[in-house]
Amino acid sequence: MLKQTIQSLEGFISASRRIDVHVKWKHLFGNWVRSMSSTEIGRTTSYSAPREKVDCIVLGAGVVGIAVARALALKGREVLVIESAPTFGTGTSSRNSEVIHAGIYYPRNSFKAIFCVRGREMLYEYCSKHDIPHKQIGKLIVATRSSEVPKLNDILDRGIQNGVDSLKMMDGIEAMKMEPELQCVKAILSPLSGIVDSHSLMLSLVGEAENHRATFTYNSTVIGGHLQGNEICLHLSETKNLKEWDGTSNLHPELVVIPKLLVNSAGLSAPALARRIAGLQSGAIPPAYYARGCYFTLSNTKATPFRHLIYPIPEDGGLGVHVTLDLNDQVKFGPDVEWIDGVDDISSFQNKFDYSVDVSRAEQFYPEIRKYYPNLKDGSLEPGYSGIRPKLSGPRQSPVDFLIQGEDIHGVPGLINLFGIESPGLTASMAIADFISTRFLG
Repeated sequence: MLKQTIQSLEGFISASRRIDVHVKWKHLFGNWVRSMSSTEIGRTTSYSAPREKVDCIVLGAGVVGIAVARALALKGREVLVIESAPTFGTGTSSRNSEVIHAGIYYPRNSFKAIFCVRGREMLYEYCSKHDIPHKQIGKLIVATRSSEVPKLNDILDRGIQNGVDSLKMMDGIEAMKMEPELQCVKAILSPLSGIVDSHSLMLSLVGEAENHRATFTYNSTVIGGHLQGNEICLHLSETKNLKEWDGTSNLHPELVVIPKLLVNSAGLSAPALARRIAGLQSGAIPPAYYARGCYFTLSNTKATPFRHLIYPIPEDGGLGVHVTLDLNDQVKFGPDVEWIDGVDDISSFQNKFDYSVDVSRAEQFYPEIRKYYPNLKDGSLEPGYSGIRPKLSGPRQSPVDFLIQGEDIHGVPGLINLFGIESPGLTASMAIADFISTRFLG
């Protein structure tokens, strides 16, 4: 019976793994199968699934989770990355602007500011060393009317305080010489901003982590957990077995894993997963808010109208509907901000989020874009894609910093929760990973 249970879980590991799956699974759990006694099995009581102790577990194979797994593996730790989707980077990590941010907008000494500035440096260095497609094209943050100039001055001051080099305030005429299609009264030039192929980045990080003995298991869902003494017991099931779950009935794990170190880097699902760990103080888990952002691509144009990223003054919940270029010079506009009521456990655990793009939202894009790009033609916007931001502040609330929780906050040894890792999470990913591997491993 136990052998059948372990064999059934071999499906957790994607067929795309570049090693023999059967051998790797036996490596992880074979010793437990041989050594588990009937007395030990009896101790599982209500959690009667097979158990296995592991070194490090990272929940979520987004860019931050992958970077954390790589950093831990490079320090010689054995790492298991658990992802509910069929592959890595299917959520927020692949549904964003793919911008390398300079670190301008965020409060001084905040995690966002520190990790963005450091992460940007690490990211450019890593991309150059590993031939990851990227380009340092620069950004213009623009004020389109005189009433926005004080806010633009505040942004400049904040960027300087954060240690962002080479920022320059420009008159509108000077900015419009750089970008003839642009309309503005003043602008900040940020030469250090850029763009990156996020999939190539994640693929490289995954490969490097695997080369240092990290294992990625896909189609595998953490459905809950419990605390037992000073240990965290995670309950696992194959994602496909949750298809008929109604969201209220009890879920029974197929395997229980007990890590020495657990990094909850599940993005949109991180708060929901934390709430399902019995014994974890509910007061330590912040309320979660979700903001969908849609992108529209520019069509019916022979030439790319801009050479730089163009950002308006930030709005409630985001950085405004901005101009982003990809590495093929395709222009896209977005994201906007659409607050959604929340993400239920079924959507969260089964990776079923609503990423549809409502075509009618283009009607709201045109007037926003024309504030800085007045020559935008009717009918030139086509639906692109959308993403959902995992936020810790709601509508009309002040932005909240990344929340990185260790034992000092929630009282559980070996647990690190990463909450609210929205923008600039892609830019900050390697710096966050370095922080975790240094602070919590020494």
